[in-house]
Amino acid sequence: MENKNNLGEASIFKLMLRYSLPCILSLLISAIYNTVDQIFIGNSSLSTLGNAATGVVFPVLILSQGFAWCIGNGTSTNLNICQGKNDQQHAHKSVGTAISATLIISVILMIILFPLQKEVLMLFGASDQNIDYAMEYLNWILIFLPTFMFTNMLSTVISADGSPLISMLTMLSGAIVNIILDPIFIFSLDMGMTGAALATGIGQVASTIITIIYFCHTKTFKLHLNSFKIDFHELFISFKLGFSTLITQITLLIVTVTTNSLLRKYGMEAIYGADIPVAIFGITGKVYAILINLVVGIVLGCQPIISYNMGAKNYHRLKLIYQYMLYLAIGVSLVFTLIFQLAPDFVIKLFGNPTNIPNPDDYWEFARLTFRVYLMLVVCTSVIKINAIFFQAVGKPLFALVTSVVRDIVCFLPLILLLPLSMGINGILVAAPISDAIAFLTAVIFAFIFFKEINKRERKLKEEALV
Repeated sequence: MENKNNLGEASIFKLMLRYSLPCILSLLISAIYNTVDQIFIGNSSLSTLGNAATGVVFPVLILSQGFAWCIGNGTSTNLNICQGKNDQQHAHKSVGTAISATLIISVILMIILFPLQKEVLMLFGASDQNIDYAMEYLNWILIFLPTFMFTNMLSTVISADGSPLISMLTMLSGAIVNIILDPIFIFSLDMGMTGAALATGIGQVASTIITIIYFCHTKTFKLHLNSFKIDFHELFISFKLGFSTLITQITLLIVTVTTNSLLRKYGMEAIYGADIPVAIFGITGKVYAILINLVVGIVLGCQPIISYNMGAKNYHRLKLIYQYMLYLAIGVSLVFTLIFQLAPDFVIKLFGNPTNIPNPDDYWEFARLTFRVYLMLVVCTSVIKINAIFFQAVGKPLFALVTSVVRDIVCFLPLILLLPLSMGINGILVAAPISDAIAFLTAVIFAFIFFKEINKRERKLKEEALV
């Protein structure tokens, strides 16, 4: 069992290394799953149309990952808060319920999406040129959906159980399998989109097997057969604590689908056509995910430390943890910003040269513009992500929810609908930095309100200690 005093008294820097580093690596590995597929696809004969196809399938992964992360993050937060209060009697029910609920939701999504693939993909921005590639890819992604959701949900629970290294290794094993199989299936066996999807799915099966083995040897709770009977009270707690994550993913889904549709529309009105903008935004999304996963890994890895110290009323340590996370996130984001502004071609070339489109020069022009404008203020985005997950970890779901939706729903979505009316496709690109700046100010205001309350609580504890 995790030494609770360790979370409340040990060096914050050492704790962050122990918990955040494996979590960062786990999330990076998760991002690599789709990124590796896209790199191999872009460098094959599938080229730009293949990349565009993965871009329109991506919303399906966003939605399924949203449910998995919602349940997983909520269950982990609940587990760690109970540890801080020395109350762990419902731990096995919470985790067992989370496993059962995740599997049920994955099956429901499969039943809904299998017969509606073409309609859903066209809604998500597919064109007549890439729809066949997209359907071929989605078919296999849906078959492996339960394993995808299962490993994504339980990776944070494993970390909360005091085994962040195991959490990382479960994801790493799947990524290694994926990286080995991608070139074999795509190039050697010429399996195209099917090969890319199969490599990803088999990798997820490998991760799932390791996860199942771990849950036979947990540290802070033991699963029994009756643990998997859904306890709706525990499920409600997990959903409540992880709800902001679900809202974030649904928001991302709405934004991605709307953006793909508008890119197709305004791309056809510009020189780029329908496929170039969708393909470039697919690449941008994968690169952006790497940065965001780095930032999210910092705060998500610290979630057990944050939740424990909040429950134990160690407010001074809570403030220090927040400061360290913020400094790290800003530093990482600044490095990425420099790369996006000064060397976008270096990143774009990793995903291959365009070979199956009429005007490759238009591809490079739009790619550079997207990286330099759309990703201009990723530093602000990183601060927003830090605050949203931090508020979730301290049991402030309303703060987390509002912080999560302001950027995408309140700002970005209306702007990408309005700005292109006068600016064309460039309006979609400009909408991002404007939204980042407004949402950043909102996150800062909420942080000020929260820590003002924490300072009051801290003063009250000191006064009570003197009495």
